[in-house]
Amino acid sequence: MRNPESIIEERKSRHRPQTGPNAVIEVEDLVTHYGERMILKGVSMNVLENEIMVIMGGSGSGKSTLLRHLMALEEKTSGTMRILGNDIDQIGRQEFLDVRKKLGVAFQSGALFSSMTVGENIMLPLYEHTDLDALTMEIMARMKLEVVELSGFENLMPSELSGGMIKRAAFARAIVMDPKVLFCDEPSAGLDPVVASALDDLILDMRDAMGMSIVVVTHELDSAFKIADRITILDRGEILMVGTVEEVLASKSERVHALLNRIPEEDTMDPDEYLNRLVGEDNPGTAHL
Repeated sequence: MRNPESIIEERKSRHRPQTGPNAVIEVEDLVTHYGERMILKGVSMNVLENEIMVIMGGSGSGKSTLLRHLMALEEKTSGTMRILGNDIDQIGRQEFLDVRKKLGVAFQSGALFSSMTVGENIMLPLYEHTDLDALTMEIMARMKLEVVELSGFENLMPSELSGGMIKRAAFARAIVMDPKVLFCDEPSAGLDPVVASALDDLILDMRDAMGMSIVVVTHELDSAFKIADRITILDRGEILMVGTVEEVLASKSERVHALLNRIPEEDTMDPDEYLNRLVGEDNPGTAHL
């Protein structure tokens, strides 16, 4: 890990607007099971207006599961969730769908349809969820391509784009309906450091320009320290810490510093649990097949 002082000084070089006083997402005592296995163990957190919240944690910590809950894609065992002021358990189907339309998602792989042009990929949410005419949708797609610095690329196929360009196109599709909250799953994965840093700048620019909240799951420390207003650190399904970058760097927790310094933890897995994983029992990856 880089020197904490250099990280903090680098953050000062860019103006960061104050986060809003209101929470766009509130999670309280969230519990989730895959079969008999408890994945999230009473997680409580929130995401504020105009905030970039980064979620970090080791492999198997539950960060991807938490992200799916925040996107209202996962069934919980217990707990409460409010998204944009709506208790997800207390609203009807149409209200739920209306909430979902205000959430944007940029998938880790980009998830562009290979048979569609870049422009068609970006317009897809508009085709699905609006009654806009074709010309208006084309204009909106071009505007979002300009935001992500891909202006003029709308007629290319995804196979003609580089990895970084695919990520940018995915961002354009995710923001085409001007979401209140944008979710990003490992946006820097598979990119070289220069391209990854440029993508971090894009995330900051989108937040500043569009005034939305952004939730990012990442294992890239440099990226997290650059973009985060706050960081949520998960450990074995529990919240280890929530704080600003400065607070995380100043933490006295050995577990936090083990994560930051990439120190592997000792394997304390129960032998029975290890055998169950080998034969595929209680495997969270098979829970939704």
